[in-house]
Amino acid sequence: MKRAACAGLLLCAAAAAQALPSFGDVRAAWKPSDVTLLARDGTPLQTVRVDRSARRLAWVPLQQISPALLQAIVLSEDRRFYEHSGVDWGAVAKSAWANVWNTRTRGASTLTMQLAGLLDDDLARPVGGRSVGQKLGQAVTATRLDARWKKSEILEAYLNRVPFRGEVVGIDALSQTLFGKHPGGLDVDESAIAAALLRGPNATPAVVAQRACGVLQLQKLDCKGVTALAQTALLRQGGMPLGEQLAPHFARQVVAGDAQAQASVQRTTLDARLQRFAVNTLRRQLAELSGRNVEDGAIVVLDNASGEVRAWVGSSGSYSDAAQVDGVLARRQPGSTLKPFVYGLAFERRLITPASLLDDSPAQLATTNGLYLPQNYDHAFKGWVSARTALGASLNVPAVRVGAMLGPDALVERLNALGLALPETGGFYGHSLALGSADVSLLALTNAYRALANGGLFSPPALRGAAAAPKRVQGAAASWLVTDILADNAARARTFGLDSSLVTKGFAAVKTGTSKDMRDNWCVGFTDRYTVGVWVGNASGEAMHDVSGVSGAAPVWQALVRQLHDGAPSKRPMAPAGVVTMPIRFDDQREAARDEVFIAGTEQPRWSASAQVRGTQRFGIASPREGSIFAIDPDMPPAAQRIVLEGEGGTWWMDGKALGQGERLHWAPWPGRHELKLVARDGALLQAVRFEVRGADVRSKPKTRSR
Repeated sequence: MKRAACAGLLLCAAAAAQALPSFGDVRAAWKPSDVTLLARDGTPLQTVRVDRSARRLAWVPLQQISPALLQAIVLSEDRRFYEHSGVDWGAVAKSAWANVWNTRTRGASTLTMQLAGLLDDDLARPVGGRSVGQKLGQAVTATRLDARWKKSEILEAYLNRVPFRGEVVGIDALSQTLFGKHPGGLDVDESAIAAALLRGPNATPAVVAQRACGVLQLQKLDCKGVTALAQTALLRQGGMPLGEQLAPHFARQVVAGDAQAQASVQRTTLDARLQRFAVNTLRRQLAELSGRNVEDGAIVVLDNASGEVRAWVGSSGSYSDAAQVDGVLARRQPGSTLKPFVYGLAFERRLITPASLLDDSPAQLATTNGLYLPQNYDHAFKGWVSARTALGASLNVPAVRVGAMLGPDALVERLNALGLALPETGGFYGHSLALGSADVSLLALTNAYRALANGGLFSPPALRGAAAAPKRVQGAAASWLVTDILADNAARARTFGLDSSLVTKGFAAVKTGTSKDMRDNWCVGFTDRYTVGVWVGNASGEAMHDVSGVSGAAPVWQALVRQLHDGAPSKRPMAPAGVVTMPIRFDDQREAARDEVFIAGTEQPRWSASAQVRGTQRFGIASPREGSIFAIDPDMPPAAQRIVLEGEGGTWWMDGKALGQGERLHWAPWPGRHELKLVARDGALLQAVRFEVRGADVRSKPKTRSR
């Protein structure tokens, strides 16, 4: 409440009376410096500082303030508060007489007069003290306040507006930052310290304790423990958490702008019970992994239908040296968790089916940086396996082969459509993209799995409860085939066994992933209602020791799914239109006969390694490789020096001339630089390589060799 300088004392008094606000106006104008985030059910989750000028928390009604505090404040500051009419004229007279004789005594300002100074900047006490006009204006305003406001309203407004210590304003901020409790829980010692701080907000702990002891003596109470309490409380001021701080990283995302644009309380989409469970479960799992060089983790849970966030744990808190880093948003390599999208695109393009046999054997793929030799997690190869087994058991080589059919550019396009926002082109990632070489965030990856759960319909996660209209990025049938495989415990048994942390009581489709050098491991999956993503690793990027997705992140994922569906098991979704089921068998009994699912038009009952769906083995030239150098030995007969050309079946061309067809040819080398091309049966160029043959004149007689 600002006023122009008054010309006289009577004008000041008149202005004070006219500008007096109501109690309701003062309470409505209160603006906390912190926004309190509530869960869906109204449970407080987190406070976020949005105003750095002062620390003000929620306005506290008088009924919610400790009676011990009210008594201490009144006895200390204004004993006749309930008797005078805003100004204690008897105290004023005593104060004036004492000042005449230079006697040290406290001023005669009542609580009502102090409140007048808090409400009006012109009446606030300046450094040099108030002038006579200001004192009179303060007295007039206090009298008007007492006439218009109830005593309870004056006391309530005073306790909420008064500065206590440093930046702390109001009893709620003092109680929580100094004593770690709400104002209603303050005991007599804590109340005495609060009252003492009004006399000297920035006094030393010893002085505050002495004054607090005086307040207790006024109440005929013992002050034996107040010194130690004052010392402890004042030293830890600001370090005491404001209640339960469950979602600091999520709070950053939902609270934006300055304090003037924010409501003091915001309801979020988080589930308080689930959030608390997620925090505790992550910390418990990291404690069990103690000694394996892992200290960080993150969790996000999304509602499948709405995209709303039900849980968001950005870090392990005290377990981490980088607790401020939000692991839900940090970008890291997702490893094998990208494989479902590789297979989904191949199913959609009808290049393969879940029954198609893929070759899990050593492969060498040419790249601009040399040869890429993908390996499986266990460094073993399984031979010909079905796509169902390859995806379920997370075999690397088949995934790379399927990715090679699609090409990295097509994969980048699909992954970006799913919201992963890859910053580079397909050529940058190459064939390793199928194994998760691109950096993604846990939030984006989990939401991409949510698109699978929704049958290929994508929408961004709804951080503030406002869901966007979904759009189709993948066919419903292809999405369901991937879902069916990820939910098949038998398909994953070859790698993970039948009793792993991926097994749940009801339906769940899930995939793990581990990045190179054991730096990150992931577990992402969905039920009929929720999609859950878990990351475990180190914010610093350090490698973990013998921690994989199934041993690091999966136990947390399993516990969350169990919690989410406690008493209501997840139900298996119905197959969409365009999906057919039929019994199949493998000619060589490589895998057991079973009922398999197909996109309509791709089904067939018998499968063998010798009859693959067209395009399954488009892997180009296996030998020779780009840049190879061969040398002709003049001591060997030319017929014995043939170069074997190996690769996918097609037509071979050397330096523009056709050599023949097939998967293997023998070519008589000729000195010089050569270009070899392999053309598919449909005329498409599969690959071209350049190599060099170095040689000499062929001798008719053997050369005498020196020893």
